[in-house]
Amino acid sequence: MRQNKYRNKKIVVDGIKYDSKKEYRRSSQLELLQKCGEIRNLERQVKFSLLSTFKDNQGNTERGVNYIADFVYQEGKYKIVEDVKSVITKKDSTYIIKRKLFKITYPEVIFRES
Repeated sequence: MRQNKYRNKKIVVDGIKYDSKKEYRRSSQLELLQKCGEIRNLERQVKFSLLSTFKDNQGNTERGVNYIADFVYQEGKYKIVEDVKSVITKKDSTYIIKRKLFKITYPEVIFRES
């Protein structure tokens, strides 16, 4: 069996797949916050477009770039995007570039890492 790039263990709870135990724990916390009315409109695995598909100057199609947030929710009047990351993942250059593109493309959204 091939080891995951970031050495996290994927788990399934009640038919829902989580990329790590940490992500599952955060999901449970957010669900409690929603039940208490602290947050609302909690969603998982929400896709955001960072760069649309395009054709270069030679007519070749370049695939678009998307960012998939672990969680999206409303906290008061603010829309929050939250990503559960390990220390290893936070240093990954692809993740860093996508995080920066997200922040510049969606400046009205608060981006959090947990």
